[in-house]
Amino acid sequence: MPASVEPTSVDPSQNGSAPANTGTGSPVAAPADTQSSTPGAEALRPHAEHAFAAELAALAAQDDRPRPARWKLSPWAVATYLLGGTLPDGTVITPKYVGPRRIVEVAVTTLATDRALLLLGVPGTAKTWVSEHLAAAVSGDSTLLVQGTAGTPEEAIRYGWNYAQLLAHGPSRDALVPSPVMRAMAEGMTARVEELTRIPADVQDTLITILSEKTLPIPELGQEVQAVRGFNLIATANDRDRGVNDLSSALRRRFNTVVLPLPESAEAEVDIVSRRVDQIGRSLDLPAAPDGIDEIRRVVTVFRELRDGVTADGRTKLKSPSGTLSTAEAISVVTNGLALAAHFGDGVLRPGDVAAGILGAVVRDPAADRVIWQEYLETVVRERDGWKDFYRACREVSA
Repeated sequence: MPASVEPTSVDPSQNGSAPANTGTGSPVAAPADTQSSTPGAEALRPHAEHAFAAELAALAAQDDRPRPARWKLSPWAVATYLLGGTLPDGTVITPKYVGPRRIVEVAVTTLATDRALLLLGVPGTAKTWVSEHLAAAVSGDSTLLVQGTAGTPEEAIRYGWNYAQLLAHGPSRDALVPSPVMRAMAEGMTARVEELTRIPADVQDTLITILSEKTLPIPELGQEVQAVRGFNLIATANDRDRGVNDLSSALRRRFNTVVLPLPESAEAEVDIVSRRVDQIGRSLDLPAAPDGIDEIRRVVTVFRELRDGVTADGRTKLKSPSGTLSTAEAISVVTNGLALAAHFGDGVLRPGDVAAGILGAVVRDPAADRVIWQEYLETVVRERDGWKDFYRACREVSA
């Protein structure tokens, strides 16, 4: 006799065997004065819902707009959380994403429909950052995450088994280990899949039934998990990985694709780098660099010119190196320079503190990229007013 297929719920705490990359999110409405005692307060990198608990609480308290089922905030409040703004009571919401407002609005409204969201862009365009903050604002928990790699198994998206229980008692609910996606379906929350195009194609297609039918069959038990209202999924992929594991047309149709562009202007990129370096520096207890903005602007200028293949004034054509020279890499270079200035300098960010980091970011191919870098130093940096110290520092580390 065939087994009947019935909807079933998932208890994320069963067996204590929830996946290692999941966690318990703190309530969105945690008061600001208790933020230091929230989970992750001592973590090197707290989850978004912990790091920005005060802002989320302030938004929730003043958000009187309609909220989709199981959303912690309305779509308007989610967009405000990402883009920043000032609330009626004077609370300042810091920007999490600096870019076109319409992109964020489309991403948020996609999550309010039955379509999944695919964030696409070149490396370093804040895809992971945006997906984390979207999940934190919508569900109050950004930890229902599947990290895509070439070795990601089907179980990471569907479910696995506690083999001790399986061998002792056979297939049962107690032996089943839910994936982050299964938990999100059962609890009406937002799941995240990072680097979707790095996952093997046959594993990717596991998502087709989940996204189209909103069910996850468990044939071993003759049951299924049906997604409850509030469930959705955010995936990220980068343009440079096209051809690694391309999405099937059937799977791509299940997503609404939003392309995250590189910052439009140098000033916008300087603003992004400055904000993130300040956040990272405070989490690492690094002193603020009082004159760091000049070096941040210099790093951004170098990266943009080499990335675009032309100087900022449009007069000199340049060869572009093999690396992406993304905003994320600029943040890394400046953060490392800030640490050098704090621990081995006078606390002021100087050209010598960022030169080695720039060299490491630009010269990925020791043969071709080193030639491109040397040409840039001699034809552009050497002749630029006010860049003599930077030129000497770069020549020193390049020797």
